[in-house]
Amino acid sequence: MFVDRVELHCKAGNGGRGMVSFRREKYVPRGGPDGGDGGNGGSVIVRAVANADNLAPLVHKKHWHAKSGQPGGTSLCTGASAEDLIIPVPPGTVVRDRDRGHLLKDLVNIGDEVVVARGGRGGRGNKHFASATNRTPREFEPGEEGEERSIALELKIIADAGLIGFPNAGKSTLLSRLSRATPEIADYPFTTKHPNLGIVSIGGDAALVLADLPGLIEGASQGIGLGHEFLRHVERTRVLIHLVEPFPADESDPVANYHTIRRELAQYSRALAEKPEIVCVSKAELTGADAVKNRLAECLGHEVLLISSVTGQGLSQVVAKAVQLLQEQKAVERQAREMVRPVEFGTEAVIRTSHEEIG
Repeated sequence: MFVDRVELHCKAGNGGRGMVSFRREKYVPRGGPDGGDGGNGGSVIVRAVANADNLAPLVHKKHWHAKSGQPGGTSLCTGASAEDLIIPVPPGTVVRDRDRGHLLKDLVNIGDEVVVARGGRGGRGNKHFASATNRTPREFEPGEEGEERSIALELKIIADAGLIGFPNAGKSTLLSRLSRATPEIADYPFTTKHPNLGIVSIGGDAALVLADLPGLIEGASQGIGLGHEFLRHVERTRVLIHLVEPFPADESDPVANYHTIRRELAQYSRALAEKPEIVCVSKAELTGADAVKNRLAECLGHEVLLISSVTGQGLSQVVAKAVQLLQEQKAVERQAREMVRPVEFGTEAVIRTSHEEIG
């Protein structure tokens, strides 16, 4: 079962109660207060972990309650603090406050985490309330309440390259041919109900993550068909591999089908439409597929690849082109990060602008 949306209720642990106690020992008259502090309550933390690909394990556990801290003890002993409660999620999970709707954090990388409910602080024991005029205090703090919050988790698949195209364009077959993934393959539309990921080896220990995304139809940007369920996952890919079926079963024009998908991408997100794209005409084993490829290339004014998942034709070209575009994308992202790097004041790295430059 694949789940990419789930709502959870989180309750952090309460802080432990402070202790009211007085030292009672032989030969120590008027020992004074020695009540210890309570322990802190556990927080609820959402953390991105490896080896997780969807939110299905969270479906049957909607309430996450962290333990409370232990009360303080005598002899100034502090109560034990409770451990934090970790909710493991896949990288690419967006965490939102369900009731207010604002973003708490986008967990992109493994190890990213956000505290969704902070544990209560332990209460102080009566030792803290002693003074010159109050030598036997009986005051204490009960400990703070832990925070409580309902959150919405939304998974957006992170992949290096994503396969897009109309239903039955051959996306699942291509994924199974390039990787060891085993997506459902059939001769009817919408066989892919959720994204499938595969690891494509590109030599040595290097590899790229390829995502087979559900088929797109006209009106998807308005939610028709799988609509936003499809486009939401495409947002996370760096490179798009657009498969065009040369002879659709509904006898539609393959060139028009290409432009339909491009229009839906642009209507959903401008950034999505500007992602690097590799255009491929699939099912090259069919007679006349090369003519469709030439017509599409002439219409677009740039290279269009002709591939076949059955015979293996053109598959190495697709992978090589994807690797090239990925390297270019990463170089652009690295350059953008360097441009926004914060300036350290008080060092020689600070750029000093002269009066001549200001003028």
